[in-house]
Amino acid sequence: MASLLHLDASARGDSFSRRLGQVFATEWQAANPDGAYVYRDLVADPVAPIDEARVRLATQSSVNGVRDLDAMDAVAAAPELAAAWAATRPLIEQLLAADVLVLGTPMYNFSVPAALKAWIDRVTLPWLPLGGKSAVVLSARGGAYGPGAPREPFDFQEPYLRAYFSALGLEDVEFVHTELTHATVMPFLAQFRETHDASQAAALDAVRALAARTPTPAPSAA
Repeated sequence: MASLLHLDASARGDSFSRRLGQVFATEWQAANPDGAYVYRDLVADPVAPIDEARVRLATQSSVNGVRDLDAMDAVAAAPELAAAWAATRPLIEQLLAADVLVLGTPMYNFSVPAALKAWIDRVTLPWLPLGGKSAVVLSARGGAYGPGAPREPFDFQEPYLRAYFSALGLEDVEFVHTELTHATVMPFLAQFRETHDASQAAALDAVRALAARTPTPAPSAA
């Protein structure tokens, strides 16, 4: 049975990235009627930023050569680590159970929102195995950052997420960007409204095509 983990990170309830995510989830569920779907709004239901205990979890993970959840349970049994692990383990279990991860994320200050970064920092441990899964990043940008755009070098969102997933063995990552969203509200960008509309239409087409793909179930993890 296929499974989808869907995360939203926009501070706006009616954001373009959330709209793309809703379309993906609807289309994916139609294509996978028996699939499992898990959703989390990282703004309405935020993940706590990492603290010293969570940092120590990662350190002890490496020191003890941890490779799976069971081994991490033993390491995290230390009283000073137990609470941090209790807050972290369920999120890792959700991620490991998913075949497909969908991130709805705006570009904030050329990168990802703090809400998404908090989730990344919380779930990531050196041994986290994401190979065999796929990820779809549904992004909204106020300006234009695509190939040839003056601000292309300012795009630290996609390169960061590509590097992050690759470091954990997840190479099947697709990005769908809706650009120039500010053209819908800012008068000085009104001349780019048609460009934005075309970008959004192309993004919706891409989302529907990606949602219709048949995922390969990820290998089970202990």
